[in-house]
Amino acid sequence: MDVNTVMDRKSESAAARILVIDDDAELCKLVSRFLGADGYAVQTTHSSGQGIELVLSREYDLVVLDVMLPGMDGFEVLRRIRAKSNTPVLMLTARGDDLDRIMGLEIGADDYLAKPFNPRELAARARAILRRYSAPCKNCKRGACSVVSLSNQDRGLGIELRSPDGAAGSRTAERDDSRI
Repeated sequence: MDVNTVMDRKSESAAARILVIDDDAELCKLVSRFLGADGYAVQTTHSSGQGIELVLSREYDLVVLDVMLPGMDGFEVLRRIRAKSNTPVLMLTARGDDLDRIMGLEIGADDYLAKPFNPRELAARARAILRRYSAPCKNCKRGACSVVSLSNQDRGLGIELRSPDGAAGSRTAERDDSRI
């Protein structure tokens, strides 16, 4: 199994779990060291198939995904992940032209960073994504809410939320036809 894990020891219990799927072993080491030093538990794989298997069989807080993978490209990996998981995905790739970025975001990536990149920017983007996905909602006293159900309503998308302590809440996401 071609999977490596790096974790900073000072934050083992509270570390966000990040999976890096990239065929460049040296880049994986660099990203693992940098994010590991920032307090994250980082696991890497160089295989698109194994990356999908890991995302769908384990809990990760973030996936960092390359587009140009051998065998199955990162766009197809993202499609397969999105078919079964809402785990946040940050695309990290040499394919940084507008069309590729737009396609990645449209398929379901949460963010897109082109190579070469500044490791500090990668860490900042990872922190921003993790903040958005773990932020408590206003109705919750502890922890992040999870989506219990979605419904199509006249004025928008109805969202029923439940906090870790069991409190329920709801939101309506208004439709804005002026945006694409």
